Amino acid sequence: MFDWQTWPGLAVAVVIALVASFVVIAMVTVVIRLAARRRSWPNALTTRARHPFRVFVVVVALWAAAATTLPDREIVPTVNHGFLIATIIAAAWLVSALVSFLLSITAAGYRTDVADNLVARRRQTQLALIQRLTTAVMVILATGAILLTFPGVQAVGASVLASAGVVSIVAGLAAQSTLANVFAGIQLAFSDAIRVDDVVIAENEWGRIEEITLTYVVVHIWDDRRLVLPSTYFTTTPFQNWTRHSSELLGSIEFDLDWRVSPGEMRTELAAILGRSTLWDGRTSVLQVTDALGGVVRVRILVTAVDAPTLFDLRCFVREQFVEWLMERDVGALPVTRVEMVEQQERVRHQRTAGDSAGLFTGTPEAEQRANQFTSSIPVVDAGDAP
Repeated sequence: MFDWQTWPGLAVAVVIALVASFVVIAMVTVVIRLAARRRSWPNALTTRARHPFRVFVVVVALWAAAATTLPDREIVPTVNHGFLIATIIAAAWLVSALVSFLLSITAAGYRTDVADNLVARRRQTQLALIQRLTTAVMVILATGAILLTFPGVQAVGASVLASAGVVSIVAGLAAQSTLANVFAGIQLAFSDAIRVDDVVIAENEWGRIEEITLTYVVVHIWDDRRLVLPSTYFTTTPFQNWTRHSSELLGSIEFDLDWRVSPGEMRTELAAILGRSTLWDGRTSVLQVTDALGGVVRVRILVTAVDAPTLFDLRCFVREQFVEWLMERDVGALPVTRVEMVEQQERVRHQRTAGDSAGLFTGTPEAEQRANQFTSSIPVVDAGDAP
């Protein structure tokens, strides 16, 4: 009879465990491929859970083989402890992958490539944060479970898993900037302050929210730069959200023109320009004279578009069309600077007459006498004549 509790028996058991693992993995793969012919979700499941599932099956099979056939029974507890830790890690990885798969399937039902995607972007943001939170929770649970396998640190593991311990840890770290950003990220996800693909103005930069994590937010700026901001920035600093409730926006184009401009003709031309543009959404088209001071008249045009990038292109288009129209049809409306030339004349000095008002030294006999006292000769007194 073959003795399994020998080193050759252990080798045979390991080979059998690997073969059994391969068979199980192959059977599951075949089932998933058959299901993938009719549905699309099996491919997503395979992509996310393939590696953790294989690792979990192999670890469990090897653990069973080693626990039953290991010749040296004194090291069996140590080997079992090692395989237990590996199983916990593999199981946590597999559960995280399955949760991520379920959340990705749920998120696929909310399309953001459509015109009215406000609800979809909200759900996408929340599901992304839930996925990251789930991963963090699984790491904490796996760490606590591993600690519980060590007799000397079971108290530490129990405190991690216990709700009171978790609350105490959170309370102790809440003052730290990292966890403050985590709380801010959760607040952003569920308060609807920002969502993925929202158009914002942050740090005087225009861009779209590209990614919201537990600690930071990535803003894709219009020139393809990335602005990475901590989550607390959007909870403590004022910023502009151009797509808070809808993506439609109103923009202005201003011209400083000469007084000879005709606003009526400009309104007619504005209607023609917008009529041949596909960027205008047809909601608002206004031309007004908002100021008329100095040498220019300020004309402001208001137009609307479905979103911020389209509005920017529409404003540029209207501005270019009016520049060409003014150069071709109404040159007199272009702003000019008027200068008045005046010949310089020689200044005529005013001659004082008797009717002029009296001064300190002129105009009256007393003033004349006072002037003589300052301008008459000063007598010189000889030193010998002095008394």
